[in-house]
Amino acid sequence: MPETILHYPTLKTVMMIEDALSKSDAVISKNELKRRLPVKIMHQTLNLILEYLQNSGKIMIGTKGISWLQQDNPKLRAMLKKSVRVA
Repeated sequence: MPETILHYPTLKTVMMIEDALSKSDAVISKNELKRRLPVKIMHQTLNLILEYLQNSGKIMIGTKGISWLQQDNPKLRAMLKKSVRVA
């Protein structure tokens, strides 16, 4: 039976979770993520946001927790532009 969504997240909530995950140095659990957020969030809303972030390729959810994948480092992007691809 499909799960009924009671509360859809706002853009502010999605950005708050993205910020917390991107600032994390290591793999982080869902419980630790909830503790680091400045406001309380419903578990179902958190799961919906994490599913969105995983489908968009920004995070990876593994057995040990959640890892931030997206790289926004301008130095890294510049280095990749100048590099030579080896096949």
